Amino acid sequence: MLETIISSTTGESFTLTNTLLVIVSSLLLGLVISLVYMKTNKKNGYSSGFSITLIMLPVIISIIILLVGNNVARAFSLAGAFSIIRFRSAPGDPKDISYVFFTLAVGLTCGMGYIVYGIIFTTILCAVMLILDAIKFAIPKTKTMQLKITIPEDLNYEGVFEDILSKYTNSWNIEKVKTRDFGSLFELSYIIHMKPDSNQKKFIDELRCRNGNLNITLTLSGFEEKVYN
Repeated sequence: MLETIISSTTGESFTLTNTLLVIVSSLLLGLVISLVYMKTNKKNGYSSGFSITLIMLPVIISIIILLVGNNVARAFSLAGAFSIIRFRSAPGDPKDISYVFFTLAVGLTCGMGYIVYGIIFTTILCAVMLILDAIKFAIPKTKTMQLKITIPEDLNYEGVFEDILSKYTNSWNIEKVKTRDFGSLFELSYIIHMKPDSNQKKFIDELRCRNGNLNITLTLSGFEEKVYN
């Protein structure tokens, strides 16, 4: 039995028991990967749909491998069927994409019969991800954000917010200035690096006192916009 599990097999050589073993193994490994993903993305937030997808993908891939086996004609038929599927979602976070490839690799490993190796691969990589998350590896000390401030046309924006930006950010750079509402308003776009201990609410409140309580938008990469008006 162990020899069957750790050796590469074709779809035709799988018994019902071995097939169920492959499916259950890939499902459990996908669940482990999904739990690690949620654990390492707890602070930044994660999509419940994506977490469920990480559980499903290894099972789907392992089933495809079981169906294909060594049958070349069947492989081309499946490739043709999948080629008509169009994915319209925009590319996501690189970390999310790496988790997708992670689950694909696990599904392929289980589908080919290398279940033990799949368990070893999953254990090592999940342990690495947890360790990197625990030591906060590659996490920047400052938050890079986009700030948009709407001001009335009669307000001279040059230098008007510099003292506030210096107080709450390590650095900033004005990206563009554009007019709105037929020139009655200006919209200033900044790229800012917030200080770690900065209070965003106080920051926004002080900006609102300068811009006449008009719209202010603060955006962090990977999150929805925070609009204050």
